[in-house]
Amino acid sequence: MWRDVLEQVSELGNLVPRFTAPRCLLVRQAVGGCDACQVACPHEAIRLGEHLGVGITIDPQKCTGCGLCVQSCPTGALEYDLTGPLEALQAQKDGGEAVLCCSQSGAPAPSLPCLGRVTPGVVSAAGAWNLPITLLHGDCAACPVGAGDVPERLQEVIQQTQQLRAATGRPAQVTLRRSTDIDRGRSVGVSRRGAFAALLRAGQKQVIRQLPERPLPFVDWSVPAERLPAEWRWRARTLRPTPAPDTPIHWPAPLIGEGCIDCPVCANVCPTEAITRDLQPDGGVQLHLNLSACTGCMACQRSCPPQVIHRQEQWFYAALETTVLLRESGSVM
Repeated sequence: MWRDVLEQVSELGNLVPRFTAPRCLLVRQAVGGCDACQVACPHEAIRLGEHLGVGITIDPQKCTGCGLCVQSCPTGALEYDLTGPLEALQAQKDGGEAVLCCSQSGAPAPSLPCLGRVTPGVVSAAGAWNLPITLLHGDCAACPVGAGDVPERLQEVIQQTQQLRAATGRPAQVTLRRSTDIDRGRSVGVSRRGAFAALLRAGQKQVIRQLPERPLPFVDWSVPAERLPAEWRWRARTLRPTPAPDTPIHWPAPLIGEGCIDCPVCANVCPTEAITRDLQPDGGVQLHLNLSACTGCMACQRSCPPQVIHRQEQWFYAALETTVLLRESGSVM
């Protein structure tokens, strides 16, 4: 059976997610580090770096491409291309509903190796398009690709999505269930235009099959826009209908309280450089937060020497489109 699974998912290309070291909390030397990816991996394919400032390594012989490490990574250091799932949803828009399934479900729908690949950004996109989405999984307890608790992890993804989408007044319409014989025998509605585009993208494979992989390009760290993972860019993009500027949105990020000593630690450990520390001409310091670039990992909070950073769950929507002044101090020189 394992050979059949490998043959099936081999058509997808390189199953190992891209690792962007500057986004990794181990590389950033955040206090407490992070082992979320290693804990999430059901195949012991991930090894943490043994020395300070060293990230992770992934064994390609053990990695099945289930995506659970990507789903659990708090900073986007691990990621897959979201284009495939998003285009699969788009191709089904004219049918009034969309289906994504795992490779073991047996359903004739756009298929991922495992629904561990599904993230809040993907589900929120369906909500923005007002497109009901059904997530079909197989027998997760016996699956050699993912893990038995994939449905529970997906429920957390759906909860995160609904928290995000609450500001739009349009929750995502999501159904998560195990596939049935009826699912395996039915056809999935794909628009003619969507089918044609999908055929071209998939190299004239069947449309209703595994979604083809696309290798992610190298991240140019000198370009600020590339520092933010696509997952968080899509979370912001899919806040549609657009909330009013004073609408609270769920976007966990840091606030700095009294007692800050103006050290550079929070900016140094930030995996997307959402926090910047700017020296002023008079010798003072300003700390700025680019909220849209913050993944909410809170490494800054754990690493803050005087422990004056706390997590704020909600911000006004307008804060996503500007820079927030976290702190302004007098001369420290």
